[in-house]
Amino acid sequence: MNPRALGSALALAWGLLFMSSTAAGATAYVSDELVLNVYAEENNQGQRLATLHSGAGVDTLSVDGDYTQVRLSDGTTGWVKSAFLTAKEPASVRVKQLEEELERTRATSPGLAEAAARSQIDQLSRELALKQAQLDANPAVAPNTLPKVATPVQVAVAGGALLLALCAGFWLGYATLARRVKRKFGGIRVY
Repeated sequence: MNPRALGSALALAWGLLFMSSTAAGATAYVSDELVLNVYAEENNQGQRLATLHSGAGVDTLSVDGDYTQVRLSDGTTGWVKSAFLTAKEPASVRVKQLEEELERTRATSPGLAEAAARSQIDQLSRELALKQAQLDANPAVAPNTLPKVATPVQVAVAGGALLLALCAGFWLGYATLARRVKRKFGGIRVY
């Protein structure tokens, strides 16, 4: 059997499998990112009965070639192209379900968050009381443990020294680069 015939046979088998999986009575969903019209006749030439959006659930009644007869939630029956239906629940429906579940979880979590915060506050209060007791027990050590604050003059001197160091580093880097360029290329030529 040649590869083209084998491919055609596999495509036919896959199509038959798809048609049998969307048998009458099964629920199918409109696939993601799609607006699908439902028509009175199966050739998309009849009256448009409804418009379905991604994730809309329909009941399949029958499959005839490329078209599937469906029943909408309001009881309307019509025809849609089978290629736009899937037996799997689309991502948009699953995302909506997960968002609703997340909202339900958030509704119960404020009490848990408050209890955790209260526990942390209690722990910090105990640590604070312990540190205060240590300070009260040894008052001579407490003043010497405070960090020293730099005066404005010290800050200005440190800033000047930093600026001087940066300038010296720039000059040394430029001089080294210029010497290397001159040695290798005979200097820098600007055209």
